[in-house]
Amino acid sequence: MQTRAFRMNLNPGQAAEYRRRHDQIWPELAQALLDAGVVDYRIFLDEPANALFAMLTHEDLHGLDELPGTDLMQRWWTYMHDIMPSHPDASPISVDLLPMFQLTHT
Repeated sequence: MQTRAFRMNLNPGQAAEYRRRHDQIWPELAQALLDAGVVDYRIFLDEPANALFAMLTHEDLHGLDELPGTDLMQRWWTYMHDIMPSHPDASPISVDLLPMFQLTHT
């Protein structure tokens, strides 16, 4: 298993809409993430900063690198780009976060 963390931002005043859209995530997108090897995906909001912090845990062998090229992901990005800073292709602007500390109990 591997865990990735990254940061994105919301446009001001869009937290409720972001939550609403994710509460109603398309079933086919949820399935595509699972099929790509995602076992846990969490997104947290730093409300005063409009900053999103995401943690995604996936299988060592995964298909995440193929998702951006799918019509499904392109449609999701287009659906989301009006509420968050995005690249010209509508993908969200994100910054990978470097691991600094981990405490694990087995």
